[in-house]
Amino acid sequence: MSTFEAQLFSEIDKLRVQLMNNVDFKAESQRSVGEISPDEILTRIEGVILGIVTSLSRDEVPILVLPNRSSLANVSFDSAVGLQMSSERSVTSVRSDCPSSVTKFAQILKILSVIYRLVQSNSYATKRDIYYNNTQLFGSQRTVDSIIDDMSCMLKVPRRSLHVLATSKGLISGDLCYLEEDGTRIDCHSNSAAVSVSPNIAGIRNIVSSAKFIMIVEKDATFQRLLDDDFCTKLSPCIIITGKGVPDVNSRLMVRKLWDTLHIPIFALVDADPHGTEDISECRSV
Repeated sequence: MSTFEAQLFSEIDKLRVQLMNNVDFKAESQRSVGEISPDEILTRIEGVILGIVTSLSRDEVPILVLPNRSSLANVSFDSAVGLQMSSERSVTSVRSDCPSSVTKFAQILKILSVIYRLVQSNSYATKRDIYYNNTQLFGSQRTVDSIIDDMSCMLKVPRRSLHVLATSKGLISGDLCYLEEDGTRIDCHSNSAAVSVSPNIAGIRNIVSSAKFIMIVEKDATFQRLLDDDFCTKLSPCIIITGKGVPDVNSRLMVRKLWDTLHIPIFALVDADPHGTEDISECRSV
C-alpha cells in the first residue's frame, strides 16, 4: 500500500470513529420499535372493508376517503424520519356510485385484497406482479403505482410494510456478503459483475463486511468504469453502489441498511449540478 493510500485510509478511519461517536442509537431503536405489526395492518384493512359492508347494510353508498397526497397541508417534517403524512386536512372521496370514480373504487378494493393476502401469508409481490394480475381492470402500471401509494397513506404504513416491492434498478459491488430473507447467500466481491440491489431490503440479514467506506455513484457508466478498473480491489475494502441516475427506493434503503449496520463513512460521486445534489438528498431522505 502506498503512502497516499495509507494516509487516505487513516483519515477514513478517523471519520468512522467520529461518526460512531455521533450516532444516536436511541433514535434508531425508537425507529424500529415504531414499526407496525402485520396483525395491525390486517386490522386496518379489515376496518376499511367493514366500513363498506356497514354502508351497504344501511342501504348507503360506500365511499372511500383517501388523504390527498398532492396537498402540502397533509405533509409535515419530522427530524427523525423526514417528510411524512401528518393529517387528513385535505382528502379525496372515491364513490362507488359515480361513473367517474367507480372504476377506481373497484381497483382499490382489488389491490386491498391482494395486499391482505400478501401480509397474511407473509409473502411479497412487486407492483409489476399486481398489474399483470388484472391488466384489464388496471389499464396501466401507473394506475397501480398511484393506488398503492394511496393505500400506504390511507393505512398510515410504509409501502414496504404492505409487502409490495418495487423492482430494483440499482447495482452494488465490493466487500459485502449477506443473506436474503429466503436464505440465499449474496456475495458482492466479484470484480467483473455487480449484484442487483435486493427488492426486499427489510429481509436482508447477516451482513458481513470489512469495508472502510461506501461510495454512492450517480451514473451507471461511471460505476461500470470503476468496476472495470477493479476499483474495489485497488482501494479495498470498500462498497460501491449506484441507482443508475435518480436512485430508486430500494437503492436508497440499501444505503440506509448498510449505514445502520456498519456505521462507516458514505461518500458520493455525482455530477456537480443540481441533479447530483438532488441524488445525494434522495439517499439522505430515507
